[in-house]
Amino acid sequence: MVLIGVALALASAFATNVGFLLRHRGALAAPDVDVRHPWRSTVGLFRSKWWTIGYLVAALAYALHVGALTLASLSLVQAVLAGGLVLLGVIAERWFGFHLGRREWVGVGLTTVGLAFLALTGGGDSGQESADYSFAAMLAFESTLVGLGSALILIHRANRSPSRHGVLLGVAAGLLFTVTHVAVKALIGEADEHAVAVLVYGVVAVSAAVAAFFASARSLQIGEGVAVIALTSIASNASAIPAGIVVFGDPIGDDAASVVMRSLAFLLVVLAAAMIPGPTRAAGASNRAATRSEQTATAGTH
Repeated sequence: MVLIGVALALASAFATNVGFLLRHRGALAAPDVDVRHPWRSTVGLFRSKWWTIGYLVAALAYALHVGALTLASLSLVQAVLAGGLVLLGVIAERWFGFHLGRREWVGVGLTTVGLAFLALTGGGDSGQESADYSFAAMLAFESTLVGLGSALILIHRANRSPSRHGVLLGVAAGLLFTVTHVAVKALIGEADEHAVAVLVYGVVAVSAAVAAFFASARSLQIGEGVAVIALTSIASNASAIPAGIVVFGDPIGDDAASVVMRSLAFLLVVLAAAMIPGPTRAAGASNRAATRSEQTATAGTH
């Protein structure tokens, strides 16, 4: 069952990256996202063909993700998903016209190595047993992530470096995605037992997903595509791995040596992530201006 869960996670990683890049292309062509006007912003996004296609691909990726969560531990699934960052670099350059410099490739490569090590040494229960959790730990962990994500959303406008606005929103979206993942994993454990818990966790999952939706959409509009996508994925996976350990009791290691090695691997992931939002430029960065010009010209002919 664990191997099937890993296979589903790998398929989800591929679909997630393709969906993200398609949504990035669509977000550039859509009107600016304004959380004060959620309905108008949502309609504007889905009127963009590439956003809609990317969202459908992302829905497939999430279905695969949920399937993986039912068969394998949270930390293992998230580590496998994060290992798909290498796929992001390849897909972005081959299919979407991005160019990653040496710094970005090194950052992506080191992140993948660190997360792959975490995946290979993860272990843990499988199936329904992997959904057993501590309510107190989940409440504390989820509250912390919601607080951090909300703070990043609130302060991104105050940051003096406009180039970092997309990164801050992307990280916020990643943390809120983890809130959803943890709630869904807990919901799996409660599905046959407590209807009230299922309802509460469902509300938490949906609320966090909606907030992450708008934060992610806006980050794709104002940030560097690959950097924002990579950091959103890293924030989600890097927070979900400790969530698996703290909330669901996934083992951090079998002995002192493995604990130290896994801790160093996690630190490597965090340090490598700092290398990714470098001077990445892409065809998509200029496409936004071109798209805006084309829309203006089209409007002028009517």
